[in-house]
Amino acid sequence: MRKKTIKNNIIVYQAKNGAIELRGDIAKETIWATIDQIADVFGRNKSVISRHLSNIFNEKELEKKSVVAKNATTAADGKTYQVEYYNLDAIVSVGYRVNSKTATKFRQWATKTLRQHITKGYTINPGVIKKNYAEFQKAIENIRYLLPASTTIDHTSVLELISAFAQTWFSLNAYDKDRLATKGTTKKSITITSEKLSKALADFKNVLMKKGEATELFGRERNVGSIAGIVGTVMQTFDGKSVYPTVEEKAAHLLYFFVKDHPFTDGNKRSGAYAFVWFLHGAGILDRSNMTPPALTALTLFVAESNPKHKERMINVILQLLKR
Repeated sequence: MRKKTIKNNIIVYQAKNGAIELRGDIAKETIWATIDQIADVFGRNKSVISRHLSNIFNEKELEKKSVVAKNATTAADGKTYQVEYYNLDAIVSVGYRVNSKTATKFRQWATKTLRQHITKGYTINPGVIKKNYAEFQKAIENIRYLLPASTTIDHTSVLELISAFAQTWFSLNAYDKDRLATKGTTKKSITITSEKLSKALADFKNVLMKKGEATELFGRERNVGSIAGIVGTVMQTFDGKSVYPTVEEKAAHLLYFFVKDHPFTDGNKRSGAYAFVWFLHGAGILDRSNMTPPALTALTLFVAESNPKHKERMINVILQLLKR
């Protein structure tokens, strides 16, 4: 179990439609709540929530060390206590076990959201879009920019769209036929050390903290040597030859291991994405790749949600996107 620091209180509550909503200052990848807060969300007392959490851990549904953190909290008596906080995974798991009207509404909302995601391929949070409306409008305009000025898409326009996204059709066909790239093309000698990468990630963290987009918890290693372990794996050799001989293969595995191994208490996806582009930039091939900010975001989330059994296919998807 790890310790954490929260500068501003996080208030978790359940909306009328059953959705878990948040108020306050939150990290990008998860939220944290005490047992009292979780009990308030689902309309049950603390002992019931505590029992459900114990069962969740005993049945190995979740690993306690991965979803629980301790935070120094000052109580009403003026004394400081180490209070356990539970992340979003734990809150959702409890929501599927609690027997109450509010928990039932949560499950109905969650099921509806999951069904929409499966049948439509996307889910939309109107509240988030409203809060970031300017960025949302910009994204829409970027899409419209790809279309002709005329509202009618004629044969010529269709051909232009097909040409503009030629790499997309090729990549999707390669994925369906399991013919994705399996190797990189840049056999350039480039070596990184855990010290250099740690320094780069520390600089990244400082920038995010100044922008208010990260806390001290961001990028904190769960275990000493986590970064060194990932770097060692990426740079490993066998019989005098590099296991991942190309720059693209090294970069792909760097992203994958950061996202899937969860070396940090917080910020694994962002740190992995940054390490990925930092490495490609250092190798001098980032500008020559097909990687764009939206593509990197989608790719990182794709890896995060993937089944570990499909690791090689995920690596191949990354290599496909790096093909020039």
